[in-house]
Amino acid sequence: MQVFAYGAHAGDKPLEPLRITRRDPGPDDVLIEIAYCGICHSDLHQVRGEWAGTHFPCVPGHEIVGRVAAVGHKVTGFAPGDRVGVGCIVDSCKHCQECAEGLENYCDGMIGTYNFATPDAPGWTLGGYSQAIVVHQRYVLRIRHPEAQLAAVAPLLCAGITTWSPLRHWQAGPGKKVGVVGIGGLGHMGIKLAHALGAQVVAFTTSESKREAATSLGADDVVISSDAGQMAAHLQSFDLIINTVAAPHDLDALLVLLKRDGVMTLVGAPASPHPAPNVFNLIMKRRTLAGSMIGGIAQTQEMLDFCAEHGIVSDIELIAAQHIDQAYERMLRGDVKYRFVIDNATLAQ
Repeated sequence: MQVFAYGAHAGDKPLEPLRITRRDPGPDDVLIEIAYCGICHSDLHQVRGEWAGTHFPCVPGHEIVGRVAAVGHKVTGFAPGDRVGVGCIVDSCKHCQECAEGLENYCDGMIGTYNFATPDAPGWTLGGYSQAIVVHQRYVLRIRHPEAQLAAVAPLLCAGITTWSPLRHWQAGPGKKVGVVGIGGLGHMGIKLAHALGAQVVAFTTSESKREAATSLGADDVVISSDAGQMAAHLQSFDLIINTVAAPHDLDALLVLLKRDGVMTLVGAPASPHPAPNVFNLIMKRRTLAGSMIGGIAQTQEMLDFCAEHGIVSDIELIAAQHIDQAYERMLRGDVKYRFVIDNATLAQ
């Protein structure tokens, strides 16, 4: 099946219209007509060849929402017309311990939504900057938000689950103090979700101009991280810090804000490594520096259901496919509140 898409033929080339092939749906497959696809910072890194191993042509996109067009005869959970989503995972081995525990995101055989080896043409996965996608039913997610919110749901499939998973794993909620570092695509979702879970939320930013926005998202306090006095006021007080910043930066300034047994988890993916932290800032208070990568399918569905129940969506700017490269440049400048989403109806224009 041929569909329209947007992708790049080389890392130094702009994205352009393409025709790509999708496999015919098998017995367990769901054919999805994509309505909207969010733009993640990972898309930019991969399509521009900043991360190793990019296959070209590269069609990014792993924040996919749309409607079921057809299902295979073994599909039981979905029917044509259903509102559904696809996140960062389109396959895994299905038999390892991680898959058995619903942690497909940590399966060694996980296949990402784009740029991962696959038997399908052209030999690697092609993502959501396209009109349609075919996915095994295990990796399709139900969307319970109303139709009018569908575009703003798209970033939940990456930015939402990336912050939800560590918040749940480290039990953020009433009586817990949670810091969120960075107020961008990931950070704004971290603030919303931590607040909805009942935690005390403190947002960290380098920009005074973001104070009001962070408060409106649900932050109880906002700290300008370059202000030594503001930072010192929070020494040894956090149970959990979600660090969403992708650029390399000083981790020690944040580690000392953790109380004994506190955890800082990194969810931003830098193009180059962070400076190594001072080990004594970890061992003296039994602190943990951790990482977290998206979430499993069941947990992603849990997050979507929670967001639907609490009226949570991402703050977005809807764009036409022809403006993706401009959106990338604006994203690099931090000129978006807080996530770009492509209107996939514009792909064929």
